[in-house]
Amino acid sequence: MKWLFLLGLVALSECLVKVPLHKGKSLRDRLREDGKLKDFLKTHQVNLASKYFPRLAAQVATEPMTNYMDTTYYGTISIGTPPQNFNVIFDSGSANLWVPSTSCTSSACSNHNEFNPSSSSTFQATSQSLSIGYGTGSMTGVLGYDTVQVGGLTVTNQVFGLAYTEADFFSQMPFDGILGVAYPSIASDGATPVFDNMWSQGLLSQDLFSVYLSANGASGSVVIFGGYETSYYSGAMNWIPLSSQGYWQITVDSVTMNGNVIACNGGCQAIVDTGTSLIAGSSSGVANIQNAVGAYQDSNGEYVVNCNSVGSLPDMVFNINGVQYPVPASAYINQNYCTLNVQQTPVDLWILGDVFIREYYVVFDRTNNYVGLAPIA
Repeated sequence: MKWLFLLGLVALSECLVKVPLHKGKSLRDRLREDGKLKDFLKTHQVNLASKYFPRLAAQVATEPMTNYMDTTYYGTISIGTPPQNFNVIFDSGSANLWVPSTSCTSSACSNHNEFNPSSSSTFQATSQSLSIGYGTGSMTGVLGYDTVQVGGLTVTNQVFGLAYTEADFFSQMPFDGILGVAYPSIASDGATPVFDNMWSQGLLSQDLFSVYLSANGASGSVVIFGGYETSYYSGAMNWIPLSSQGYWQITVDSVTMNGNVIACNGGCQAIVDTGTSLIAGSSSGVANIQNAVGAYQDSNGEYVVNCNSVGSLPDMVFNINGVQYPVPASAYINQNYCTLNVQQTPVDLWILGDVFIREYYVVFDRTNNYVGLAPIA
């Protein structure tokens, strides 16, 4: 099939370049004489691929991310014409893109980049309001449309939020806004996510993206749109079917430590969330984890362990779709403060945040509705 496809492209180019330029000598002959035939055929085949087989001309886009103290990972995008730059979290736990605007009245906007719609020749305003709540705060604003550039890709007519108000929490964050990469079904106000437009506009070779998060503040974190890179992981990539298509939600069969079930006995639901720093879970499950590692609550309300015991603590093992995914104590314990990187959620839903993702290269596959997990290399 592959070779027939390539031969078809060659046949198409043969048909098109044999049109005579003038009587007695073809375009092919003239290009051959001028030494330009090879370059012409190469360019022509690429153009044919773009016209008749647009996915062949699509690409894989790699967006570097900055690791901010192992708590937040963000990359740089641009919006508008000429482009205005913003640092954003690529958040698999939400589906909207928003950035601060010059109309924002909150102090949280004042120390961040703000989008100026009057400075963009391609901006299209709407009167549709936007309101999004997160676990750490909320934002309100209005929707607009403009050109968005991510990882070298140009997405046209992209809807995004212009924040008018932001929670104080955001003033302490190194990023300007959020680019959600979850399913469109959870997007506020029916906004089409950036990733969906990347695919529908023929910019990607595959309908998936992948994430590698570095540890210990190191550089090298990336989100790759349209593919995944085998050098980031070792062993086999295990594919886990989604249990719901809104968040990137999967079923966890159990959570064990030292072979004993400490959470999710009989199974529970979890989301793989690049926008959450910690691992979070049900109150009973987290309480069992706290007891298993001997954590106690300090005056700040955080759960801490004896720093000398970290090296002897067992792995926290997530059993998912028949495969074990261990998270070592060096990951679920903050090495600087000996605090537990696991917290309770108000709902019976586990969140596998950055503490988990740093241990595993993650592929988010929209074609098959899978999450792929493999140990980092």
